[in-house]
Amino acid sequence: MVNVLCYPFCERFQRTFAENHFFPWLTLFMKHSTIGNGSNKVTIVDVAREAGVSYATVSRVLNDEPYVKPETRKRVMTALHEMGYVANRQARSLRTGRSEMIGLLVRDLGTGYIGQIISGIDAEIAETDFEMLLFTTHHQALEPEYVATFVGGMADGLLLVLPHNIENYSGLLNQRRYPHVIVDYKGSDKGPAIGADNIGGAITAVTYLASLGHRRIGFITGTLSLTSGVDRLDGYRQAVQSLGLIDDPALIVEGDYHQPSGYSGAQTLLSLPERPTAIFAANDAMAFGAMEAIRDAGLRIPGDVSVIGFDDTPQATAVSPSLTTIRQPLEEMGRQALQLLLTYIEDPERPFEYHELPTELIVRNSCASARNTV
Repeated sequence: MVNVLCYPFCERFQRTFAENHFFPWLTLFMKHSTIGNGSNKVTIVDVAREAGVSYATVSRVLNDEPYVKPETRKRVMTALHEMGYVANRQARSLRTGRSEMIGLLVRDLGTGYIGQIISGIDAEIAETDFEMLLFTTHHQALEPEYVATFVGGMADGLLLVLPHNIENYSGLLNQRRYPHVIVDYKGSDKGPAIGADNIGGAITAVTYLASLGHRRIGFITGTLSLTSGVDRLDGYRQAVQSLGLIDDPALIVEGDYHQPSGYSGAQTLLSLPERPTAIFAANDAMAFGAMEAIRDAGLRIPGDVSVIGFDDTPQATAVSPSLTTIRQPLEEMGRQALQLLLTYIEDPERPFEYHELPTELIVRNSCASARNTV
């Protein structure tokens, strides 16, 4: 299956992401993996001979069993490292009944949003004996097929980041009590989930723009088939109504969380008979697209139009002007998702939990007072 990005990895993915230090765990795996080349023939008998111990002692060290003297354990670990020993996962799986793999299902790998979540997952999984299997759907309707593959025994548990149409396969996951956690999803009706305060974050964004004197605020939505997209739209509407701002349906245009939709959405807003003095995009990627459209229209940011995003991806500080945005703790979401998943691997019957993390306004240079936008 071409979308399996762990033994073997896609060669182009290895090169692109490892070289740019997006996923250091890929570099580590590529450095030590022997799958597909057959070059590593080191056995525990070889390690035992090198360390001057029995192969049973090596086995006890590998399984972290007690009753091994510290100096002996150190000698064995040194031999394992120097000889480049790689454990036989298939044999270990037969012995323990577990694959010792965690599945990760994402839509794509082209955003800082996904990169930060994976970074948090990786930091947490490094403290365990598990490794990661990464599948990407490339925005195709492949999630049910991949989920069925995981449930069939490929991994001990599954993390799903920003899933689409989860109702198509949540029944399978829950009927089997298959350990899984949904990332960036509101509520626990479909399973255990980690999310952020999307409604509160959107209210904060609009409230901040209103504090600068903006009353006509355009909004580019996220994907409305996702709970985060719906929640951010709800937050925008609540803030507009409670603050007495211009409540015009024409000020809301639909986006899809990708930069081109931010560009086209901003073009639509700027073409209105009375254009907005500020644009709130439901994520940073669309905010970058909106900024490009504003500049192409010959307008200044923030002198003519203020822009605010959502996520606080690394690129938010790299654009000019730097982007004011709503930060959601993406790395922490990844960490907590992995931690929660491990609890379900140990106890699949545990009641579903939903953890919501707070969001935070990050003020930079892309917003200004409305009096400067005439």
